[in-house]
Amino acid sequence: MVEIIWLAATGAAGAFGYAKSRGFVRTRLRFVDGVRKPYAPFIAGGVAAAAAAPVAWLLPIVGTASAVIFGASVGAGVASGRKELDQGGS
Repeated sequence: MVEIIWLAATGAAGAFGYAKSRGFVRTRLRFVDGVRKPYAPFIAGGVAAAAAAPVAWLLPIVGTASAVIFGASVGAGVASGRKELDQGGS
């Protein structure tokens, strides 16, 4: 039962991180040159994972893997938003 809760929490955090970071890049960072650098998704994902690490340490259900998955989803969202900007989408 605990594994199902962990899986649901991790999936929700991953989907939330992806959607919010993609939307933020598309709306707020569209004129920022730094988001178009090839290492921007890695930096965003690392910062997100580092920010989620204390939460993973405090809550017993959320583990270190959840923080890493959250960071990876934020990085993927940044990359997706940047790709859409490069293709001319708004």
